[in-house]
Amino acid sequence: MKGNSIILERSKEISSKEMQILISVIHKYNLELISAEKVRNSYMIITNNGKFCLKRRKHGKTRIRNECILTQELLLNDFTNIAKYFKTNDASFSVSYKKSIYFLKEWIEGSECDLTNIDEAVNCIKLLAQFHNISKKVDHNKIYISKKIKNLPKSFSHNLSNMEKLERIIVSKRIKNEFDILYLENANDFYYRGIAAIDILNKSQYYKLLKSSIDNKLICHNSFYYQNIIKKDGKYFIIDLDSISIDLQICDLGKLIRRLMFKKAYVWNFYFAKALIEAYSSINKLSKEDLNIILALITFPYSFFKLGRKRYIKHKKWSETKYLHKLSKITKYNEIQQKFFNDYSAYVKEYI
Repeated sequence: MKGNSIILERSKEISSKEMQILISVIHKYNLELISAEKVRNSYMIITNNGKFCLKRRKHGKTRIRNECILTQELLLNDFTNIAKYFKTNDASFSVSYKKSIYFLKEWIEGSECDLTNIDEAVNCIKLLAQFHNISKKVDHNKIYISKKIKNLPKSFSHNLSNMEKLERIIVSKRIKNEFDILYLENANDFYYRGIAAIDILNKSQYYKLLKSSIDNKLICHNSFYYQNIIKKDGKYFIIDLDSISIDLQICDLGKLIRRLMFKKAYVWNFYFAKALIEAYSSINKLSKEDLNIILALITFPYSFFKLGRKRYIKHKKWSETKYLHKLSKITKYNEIQQKFFNDYSAYVKEYI
């Protein structure tokens, strides 16, 4: 085919065999492939009818179907801040090719949002609140999301048990390195922070709110972060609904705030968390109970536990320098975090 040489010149990282697969897949959409480029875990493809995003998965036809239908439902309810999906010539949601599944989406020409900029983060939080609001209006009977609900108190307790296991592993080592010593020195503080998170949940209406979320099939994005948000001409777009689940929607907000507070731009300053909370609440009103559950999500020492699991259980092959850098980044905020939690608790008491 004459176009192949052009394609290969523009896509040196894509093999000739891979390109032939893409040509075959795109043909199912009645399109001709001109060029392709890998961007993260997707392909940016140029066709005879414009630019598209082609994604590949090893499994998950139902998930792809859910994404497509949810996108259609959001658009029907005037939520246009979303990347559109396209069906094949025979109205299928995806194309199966050997052991992979491919599906086609709109390519939104823009830039990834900068969540370290508080103004941009506020705009993205408002987008999240709008997404949560509009997703309540969709026809949930068309979407079949598996109800693998994460019970937070149970999950936190399980993680704390694993933290005890990590501590035993370190203690049993005859020779301890710098990482071992630093992890062990901080283990108790983070463990009791986990206990505090469970206590907050147990004193809240967590189970009542979770039951309501399940009964009403409330959709949680589950991966609301910069790589899934594109800014174009001052407007923000959600480009991926791969991880949607039925859950407490405020989990999206809590997890995002927790991640952002570790950034240099925020360094656990409650002023910024308050700005994000109030931005969300201006679109989708939060209750005191919501704020308590968000506090529990932020309080639990997930980063500390996750790093220990990577080191002592999964044995991730990172350099000693990288491990120490990550641990130091987590532990150095101890005192500031305590002030953050105190400021947050005071805010909840005065919240109307």
